[in-house]
Amino acid sequence: MATTDPEVFDRLRAIMAAHAGDLVVVRDEPGDYYVNSRFARSDGYVWAFGAVQTKTRYVSYHLMPIYAAPDRLGASEALLKRMQGKSCFNFTRVDEDLFAELDEVTARAARLSADRAFFPA
Repeated sequence: MATTDPEVFDRLRAIMAAHAGDLVVVRDEPGDYYVNSRFARSDGYVWAFGAVQTKTRYVSYHLMPIYAAPDRLGASEALLKRMQGKSCFNFTRVDEDLFAELDEVTARAARLSADRAFFPA
């Protein structure tokens, strides 16, 4: 059973959903929101954009373009401190400042992801 405030997932999902206009929503279930780009490699592999997932002790916000182009998305040190691995931010509570920044970073990521040239063939 999750110990994280459900509002954390709802708010993070809303951030990603606000930028999913040209993207493909793969899953939209309680605790699991998954979005792909609309581009695929020649072998059929579809490039992931991101996901919001409720885990036992935190909510994960996966943003794959930050893995591919961290220098082009401009995340602050405060946001990067929430990073686990190369493309995942973990939250246990709502943080208005970091959520506002994550919204801006996600908007930049969505703009990059709209360009086919961003993804290797």
